Amino acid sequence: MNASITPPVPVRHYLQFKDFSADEYAYLLERIWLIKRKFKTYQKHHTLTDRTLAMIFEKASTRTRVSFEAGMYQLGGSVVHLTTGDSQLGRSEPIEDSARVISRMTDIVMIRTFGQEKIERFAAHSRVPVINGLTNEFHPCQILADLFTWLEYRGRRADGSIDPQALRGKTVAWVGDGNNMANTWLQAAELLGFKVHVSTPSGYEVDPQVAGVGQGEFWQVFDDPMEACRGADLVTTDVWTSMGWEAENEKRMKAFAAWCVTPEMMAMAQPDALFMHCLPAHRGEEVTADVIDGPQSVVWDEAENRMHVQKALMEYLLLGRLA
Repeated sequence: MNASITPPVPVRHYLQFKDFSADEYAYLLERIWLIKRKFKTYQKHHTLTDRTLAMIFEKASTRTRVSFEAGMYQLGGSVVHLTTGDSQLGRSEPIEDSARVISRMTDIVMIRTFGQEKIERFAAHSRVPVINGLTNEFHPCQILADLFTWLEYRGRRADGSIDPQALRGKTVAWVGDGNNMANTWLQAAELLGFKVHVSTPSGYEVDPQVAGVGQGEFWQVFDDPMEACRGADLVTTDVWTSMGWEAENEKRMKAFAAWCVTPEMMAMAQPDALFMHCLPAHRGEEVTADVIDGPQSVVWDEAENRMHVQKALMEYLLLGRLA
C-alpha cells in the first residue's frame, strides 16, 4: 500500500517585502503569534523536522545568525552555516553554480549579502526557497519583526490575539538614513495601508526607484525630523553608517548630527508612541540613551521577534498555510 505523499509547495522566495500580498502577511502575523505563544509556554513546534537551512553570510551578523539558527532548531530542523571565508560564493565559482549545488543539498537558504543583485541571481538558480537576511537595498525580515512587535503592543483584539488590520491608518516616523530599512518600510506601508514620514539629511534621501514604490499618500518627506515625528505612532531609526559605508563615517557624523532621536522628538509623537531600532545601536549618535533605554522603547522585544518571525516565514515557504 502506497503511503500518502503531501504535494510539494511551489518554490517561492522572500527577497523583498513586496514579494508577499497583504493577505499573506495577515496569515503570517497571526501565525507568528501562535508560534511565539508556544515558545513561551515550552510547547514543541517541530513543523520542519529533518529540514535543513543553509545560512550564507557575506556581511557579519549577530542577530540574524542567532535568530535563524535558533529558530530552525526550535522547528526541529538543522542548520549549515557558511561564510565567504569557507565557501566559494562569489569567489572562484559563479553564484549561479553555488545556487544549483547548495539548493540540491538543503531545503531552504538564507543569504545576508551586499547587493540585491547577488541574492536575485542565487534565487533564480535555486531549487529551494531563498530568504533575504539583509542586502544593501532591503531588510524584509526586520520590518516584518517590527510590524509584529508593533501589533503586540498596539494591535491586540479583546481576546489578546493580534489584529493585522490594526496597522491601517497608523504613522511611522523614519529618522535617519534613506537605507535598506527605509526602503522596506515604504514597501510595507504601500502594501499594508499605513503611512511613513521620512526625514533624512540632504544627500541621503530614499530613492523611490530603488525602494520600488510609487508616489502616493502613504509616504511623505520632511526636512525637519521634529516635524516628521509629529503625531507619529512609531518612531524608528538605524545607525548612520551601515556596513559597506565605513569610509564615509566621518562625513556622515557631521551630516546626521540633527537626526539623533531625542526625548524632544519622541514628545512630538503620540503620547503612546513606541520607539524601535533594528540594532546594533550607538547611543549618543542616532538615538540618545534615555530614548532607547526608556519606557517607550521596545527594542528588546523587537530583537527577539526576529526569531519568531523567521520561524513562521521558513514554515510558510516550505509548507504553505497550516491550520
